[in-house]
Amino acid sequence: MKLVFATHNSGKIIEMRQILSGLSLDIVSADEAGVSDDVEEDGETFEANALKKARFVSERSGQWAVADDSGLCVEALNGEPGVYSARYAGAGSGGMQLVEKVLAKTEGLPPEKRQAKFVCTVALVSPEGQYWIFSGTINGFLTTEPHGPVRPLMPYDVIFIPDGHNKTFAEMSSEEKNSLSHRGLAFRKLKDFITRELAGQLQ
Repeated sequence: MKLVFATHNSGKIIEMRQILSGLSLDIVSADEAGVSDDVEEDGETFEANALKKARFVSERSGQWAVADDSGLCVEALNGEPGVYSARYAGAGSGGMQLVEKVLAKTEGLPPEKRQAKFVCTVALVSPEGQYWIFSGTINGFLTTEPHGPVRPLMPYDVIFIPDGHNKTFAEMSSEEKNSLSHRGLAFRKLKDFITRELAGQLQ
């Protein structure tokens, strides 16, 4: 039973295999499925981007495919950076440039105005074109300076503290973060759905 994850990021593949452990699935990357091209993430919502990526990989591989899109939404910035989280500081910008832009745009805001949330949307697409959407959201607030090490492709972790906690995502272990993160929530919903509805269909 094969499921293609529409990513070229080996770290995401490892994370997904951990979350979906216990299922009889052969989880492979887009590269391993023979899909080396990328699709432009030009949707206006997380759902649109995730669905576009999953459909692209499913159509080219002929397999079940899953993709995710996620980002940071800051209340005081009217939801920015949102779907532009990865390119908020311009094309080719690095992780700390993204962080610095968010901190600059929220500079001087009092603690009660620094609310933010991480959102992750996961799309599952069948070879026949059917699709299902799963989402996870974690609320929290922004710090005024970075705390903790920068994880690859997860720069905003250094300035986000989830509600009910006193340290940033970056200061947490991977296990602790995954237990409550937006991505962990969305993929656990996917796992529950596969367990209940699709275990006998994935070929």
